[in-house]
Amino acid sequence: MQRVTITLDDDLLAGIDRLVERRGYQGRSEAIRDLARAGLAEAAPVEKEDGPCVAALVYVYDHAARELSKRLTTAYHEHHELTLTTLHVHLDHGSCMEVSVLKGDGSAVRGMAERVIAERGVRHGRAVVIPVRETETGTGHRHHGHGHNHSHSHSHEDE
Repeated sequence: MQRVTITLDDDLLAGIDRLVERRGYQGRSEAIRDLARAGLAEAAPVEKEDGPCVAALVYVYDHAARELSKRLTTAYHEHHELTLTTLHVHLDHGSCMEVSVLKGDGSAVRGMAERVIAERGVRHGRAVVIPVRETETGTGHRHHGHGHNHSHSHSHEDE
């Protein structure tokens, strides 16, 4: 076993301490190891990495984090073909939440989501990736026996 040093903000450490007490861990290290295992299991690639998918990428970030808005905007512009729309919500004085709907190849969508979640200043993030059949990925579809098309808007309030 190796010893590592990490930096955690006060709220995150308080949450870990509550988990230690609630679950009866002997200490923080045990709790952090379990959390790391769960996080690694969740981050492990799914069986069908490639192929078409849709995803909801949800994350909360510190809007004052240095250059974060610029880095996020750059990431979205570099992968504009994956983004259908983004909703931006001001949660409080220092926190924003964004919900992005992504569509494309599974590995590209997961890569984009992982890049955004890993940015310094992003506090929480999760992507729900749903594989779809080729026929489900077009903009036109059949609904209640009739066909119709949808247009998709792109909104980026912070640009």
